[in-house]
Amino acid sequence: MSTTTYPDNFNELKAQVKEAGLLQRVPVRGSLEMLAILLSMGVVYYLVSIWSTIEIDSLYKSLGLGLFMTVIFTRAVYVSHDLLHLQYFKSKSLSMKLSYPFSAFILSNSSSWWDFKHNVNHHTWCNVLEKDEDIWALDGAFTPNNKGNSPFLKKYKHIVFWGALFFMYGAFIVQSYNFAIKRKLWGEVALMLVHWPLVWGTIFYFLPLADALIVFATLYFTLSPWLAFGFITNHLGCEVFDYEEGKEFSWMELQMRTSRSLKGGMLTHWFYGGLNTQIEHHLFPRAPRFNLLKVQKMTKDFAKKHNMQYFEMTPVQAYVQINNVLAKY
Repeated sequence: MSTTTYPDNFNELKAQVKEAGLLQRVPVRGSLEMLAILLSMGVVYYLVSIWSTIEIDSLYKSLGLGLFMTVIFTRAVYVSHDLLHLQYFKSKSLSMKLSYPFSAFILSNSSSWWDFKHNVNHHTWCNVLEKDEDIWALDGAFTPNNKGNSPFLKKYKHIVFWGALFFMYGAFIVQSYNFAIKRKLWGEVALMLVHWPLVWGTIFYFLPLADALIVFATLYFTLSPWLAFGFITNHLGCEVFDYEEGKEFSWMELQMRTSRSLKGGMLTHWFYGGLNTQIEHHLFPRAPRFNLLKVQKMTKDFAKKHNMQYFEMTPVQAYVQINNVLAKY
C-alpha cells in the first residue's frame, strides 16, 4: 500500500487541463470515427457478396476477413465506451442512442449494462470491494486476503485466468443479455438480437459454411484477448480498499491509487483504445480519448511537482505484476 501523501488539489490540475482545451468534446472527430466504422462494416458486406470472385485461397480470405472484423469490433467497443462517457456529445440521451449501432448491432452488447456496471460503479468506486464488481474476478483473486474459496481455482488459477481472457467477448454478451432481461429492457434486447441476422446471418448466407465458421472463430478468439489484455492492465494488481476506506479519499487520491497507466506512444494508445492512459481517463472520464496523451503529460508533471506517486509501467511489466498477484491467491 502506498504511503505517499496525496494533497486534495484536483481542482488545480483540472483547471490546467480545461484551460488547455483538453476537456472539450469532439463531436466532429468522434462522428468521423463512427462513420469510418459503419463504412468498414459496409466493406464487410461488399466482400462477402463477391466472395466467390475473390481469387485468394479460402483459408486466407476467411482469416483476413475475421481479422478485419476484429479491428472493426474493437473500434466499436472503444467508440461505444467513449459515447457513454459523453466524450463526443453533451446529451446523455443522444449519446446512448448513438451507441446502439456499435454496442447492440455490431457487438450484441447492452449499452445500459455497460453504463451501469462501468460508469456508475466502477468509475465512482474503483477497486472498492463493496462497489466495484470487476475486482472480484476469479473468486476474489485480486482482493486483499485473497486466500480463495474454490479448491479448483486455487489449483488451476493460472490456466483459468489467462485462458478465460480468450472468452471475454462471449462473457460480455451473456452479461449484457442477463442485465437487459432482468431490467426488462425489451427494446434494447430487440436491438441486440438484430446483431445475429444482421452480421452473422449475412456471413453464413453468402459464405460457404467452412469459411463462415473460420471467420466466426477468428473474430471471437482474437477480439476477446485483444480487449481482455487491454482491460486487465487498468486496475488488477493495484491497491484495493473497502468502502469505509474508499469514502475517506479525495477523488484524485482514489483514482490515482487504484489505476495503472501504461508507457508508450501513439501505437500503444491506438491498440489500447486510450485505456493505456487509465489514470487520466479515471480522473477525467469525459476527456476525449484523442486528448488523453496530452492530459497524461500534464498529470505526470503535476504529480511530480507535488510529490505524488504516479503508477506507470510497460504493458509487459503490468502483466508480470498481475501474474505475481494472482500467484498469491
